[in-house]
Amino acid sequence: MTSFMIMGDMDYQISERQREMVRTFRGLGERLFSHDEVLSWQRERGLPDDVCKQIADLFYSFPENGDHAATGAFLTQALIMEELSRSAGISLPFGNDLLNLLIMREFAASSQIAPIEEAYRASGRLAFSLAISEPGAGSDTMGMETVVYEEGGRLVLDGRKTFVVNGEFAPSIMVAAIDKTAPEGRYPALSFWLVPLNTPGISAYPIDKIGQKILPFSDVIFEKVVLDPAQKLENSARAGFPQLFHILEVGRLMVCAQSLGMAQAAMEDAVAHANTRMAFGTNIGSFQQIEQMLVDMEVKLVNMRNMVYRAAWDLDHSAEGKRLSVALMKRYVPAAATEVVSDALQIFGGRGYTESERVSWMWQDCRGNQIAEGTDQIMVRIAAPLLLERYAREEGAGQ
Repeated sequence: MTSFMIMGDMDYQISERQREMVRTFRGLGERLFSHDEVLSWQRERGLPDDVCKQIADLFYSFPENGDHAATGAFLTQALIMEELSRSAGISLPFGNDLLNLLIMREFAASSQIAPIEEAYRASGRLAFSLAISEPGAGSDTMGMETVVYEEGGRLVLDGRKTFVVNGEFAPSIMVAAIDKTAPEGRYPALSFWLVPLNTPGISAYPIDKIGQKILPFSDVIFEKVVLDPAQKLENSARAGFPQLFHILEVGRLMVCAQSLGMAQAAMEDAVAHANTRMAFGTNIGSFQQIEQMLVDMEVKLVNMRNMVYRAAWDLDHSAEGKRLSVALMKRYVPAAATEVVSDALQIFGGRGYTESERVSWMWQDCRGNQIAEGTDQIMVRIAAPLLLERYAREEGAGQ
């Protein structure tokens, strides 16, 4: 499957403008993401500055991408992330950058976000990392224990964050904390603070992991870090946990779009290999077992694509069932992508189980996406009550 294709539009519409964007990003990917370059970047644990800049430049070359409230923005971003991951065969930091900027827009005043966005457009490098997840909380965001409190007339930050992308390298950290100086409402008082990494009391340590190698993760510890009140993002009190939950759903969309892109790449690689690999006097693509694997892989790709595009459409249109769409997507897509890539690896045989073959990279990244932004199991906890409520409501309406 080498030609550009979008399948299963259902009741959502993919515009010609969005298709144009995907085509341009495909061209960028063909120029940038050679096998050897991507392998080298993984070993170096990051993308070169010029690659980050070219991706950001192309994204913002479409004027509507500068307006985060543009119609179809989430579907557009999902399509771009799918194509970038298909071209590169790995998880790229661009989706993480878009999510972090979205969180800052929601929690910061315009005067705080403007210089950050301007610097990002100029360099392609985000000037801050995002610290939300904690070792003892994980997907239970409201279980966070990092706090801001007053001591001796000063604001103090204490706690520990984990899986902070670029936590060792970004000049600043945007850290989420429970604000003990603010009154609680229905939810604990959530605040965000943009703190320089070199502030006394902050320590960052690398996390070694088996996948997402271009995304360097860190543990970050905050020990009695003295805060300047001006470091607080000004809209934190207004936004709070409900808005954070919504934004995390966008993060799940980006993770699933990446998984879909990598699964598509694995399918393309597997088909090419099956058509050229000879065994017992014929190409292995003519073996019935291989044919069945490829057909089942394609079925999963169609289902994955429909779920990703539908969830993006629901988020763009604030559809009533958007939370359920996202949870079902996140429950299914990364796991299905892992299965597709695993089957592709099997088709490659021993060659697929080597670090030099990109199907092995994709398997690691897709497997990690079953954990990222909420595990498969947490999605059941989110989706099941929504399903029960929806079916009860529909049954009641039918009586």
